[in-house]
Amino acid sequence: MKNFLTDTREIKFNEVVFANRNKQYGAYVLRTEESSTLKKALIIGVAFFAAVSVIPLIANSHTDIAVPEPAPTEGHIFRNIADPPKIEREIVKPSPPAPAPMEKTVVSTLPTPTKNLTKPEVPAPSKDELKDASIGTANADGAKPDDTYKPIEKPVTSVVPGKQADMPKTSDEPAVIVDVQANFSGGIEAFRNKVMQNFDTSDFEENGGVIKTTVTFIVEKDGTISGIKTNGANAEFSLEAERTIKAVKGKWIPAKIKGQPVRSYFKFPISMRFE
Repeated sequence: MKNFLTDTREIKFNEVVFANRNKQYGAYVLRTEESSTLKKALIIGVAFFAAVSVIPLIANSHTDIAVPEPAPTEGHIFRNIADPPKIEREIVKPSPPAPAPMEKTVVSTLPTPTKNLTKPEVPAPSKDELKDASIGTANADGAKPDDTYKPIEKPVTSVVPGKQADMPKTSDEPAVIVDVQANFSGGIEAFRNKVMQNFDTSDFEENGGVIKTTVTFIVEKDGTISGIKTNGANAEFSLEAERTIKAVKGKWIPAKIKGQPVRSYFKFPISMRFE
């Protein structure tokens, strides 16, 4: 860092550089006055920042700040609070039940059998009198008694017929999508081996190349097959494949839908290479 206070080497360097030159103006003047200019700038800058820092302190020293006085603490203040007015609840007495209306009654007693009848018998009331009155110990006029008889109703029991279990409906049409695929009794590999053993390839060995066909047939519910068809490009090869499938002996396990055996389609591709 340049020391602009005691840098004499810079002054000597300037003398060497500007020897035999005009030193009254230009770069020489700027170089020689550089130190004094920097000193003045430093002093002015420090004084400016010091003034900026001191001015708020001086302004605050002449301002009186009011300090709030703490509230006096003389203890708790008790105030008399009036008791709430008492509410008298009115007791409602239940009203006495209304007297039951007097019903019309008639005397109906059975005579006491005695050897000598000394008192006259009370005549039995007629049907018309019993119709509009109740039996009592004395004859009294009053209202007609209410009919409180309720006939006994016999409980009605309804029989709900039971639901029959839904049996899966099976169709005679061959199924394409089944739960369990049909399979040869010995496995599909055993069926493939029998087809290869019985297939007569003597008529196709001279042709060369690869010959393909797909045999489609229906596996019946009893394990037999029917409806054998082929769709190969070579008609003779397809006929031989159809003959071979018919000649294979063995039972098939039919396909199943919901546990029931159904008729289903089965495809068996055949491909042979001849050289």
